[in-house]
Amino acid sequence: METVEKKQIRESVRDTYGKVAISRTNASGADPSTTCCGPTDISDGPDAASSCRCGDPDFSVKQMSTTMGYSEEDLKSVPQGANMGLGCGNPVALASLKPGQTVVDLGSGGGFDCFLAANQVEETGRVIGVDMTPEMVSKARRNAEKAETSNVEFRLGEIEHLPLADSSADVIMSNCVINLSPDKLGVYREAYRALKAGGRLSVSDVLATAPLPKEIRNDLALIGACVGGAATIENTEGMLKEAGFSDIKITPKDNSRELIRQWDPAKSHQALDYVVSAYIEAVKPS
Repeated sequence: METVEKKQIRESVRDTYGKVAISRTNASGADPSTTCCGPTDISDGPDAASSCRCGDPDFSVKQMSTTMGYSEEDLKSVPQGANMGLGCGNPVALASLKPGQTVVDLGSGGGFDCFLAANQVEETGRVIGVDMTPEMVSKARRNAEKAETSNVEFRLGEIEHLPLADSSADVIMSNCVINLSPDKLGVYREAYRALKAGGRLSVSDVLATAPLPKEIRNDLALIGACVGGAATIENTEGMLKEAGFSDIKITPKDNSRELIRQWDPAKSHQALDYVVSAYIEAVKPS
């Protein structure tokens, strides 16, 4: 992939999710009840965020979240507006967090997983959310103010270039974000750098079960919908090994089809033949 293509993908994703952050907050400050993974068209301009290109309008954020594996208690424990229905699993449950740990969330969005993690690491722990979209970071910081939480912070940055010190995190998690990156090996290398020895990677993401057709890989709308940029399971395992990780475990989720059906902007469901949501676990050796 040429540099210009990587830049185009990165700018497209940033633009798409900036509009999602804006569209998810109405005049009263509350989030709409329906889920939307992107604006009608990423080139439609500033008014595009008012409508959704994908997501069943009858499939609410709550339904999406419970399908991903979150409990009613999870949904009630975060500030209003943090849960945007964006994701493909529950990496917090996978991470088995402990009090006092430092946790980093890649592509933290409105902060949903960060606030859940903060409850588990308690006041002695720390949670850092990183997102490349200014609108998302602003939204997450407002949510943190509402929650009056003292152990969560949000930083603007790209997951390929993390604003983190070496060997500073116990756990790095991510929810349906790494597939959006045009440099996935760079993401895994950065995660490895930022983890302490013995630190763990806990990721929920979309992976391809076979190489994606060119028409899916080159569709910016499908890339923004967490489908077109999916790496194969085999390639993902290879990148994790190349980055230095061990104890790699990739587990496809049984409910992948229901989640992915909500994201297909063209409603052709062709993507269902190629991608699954999966949990990805790995360890930085001691």
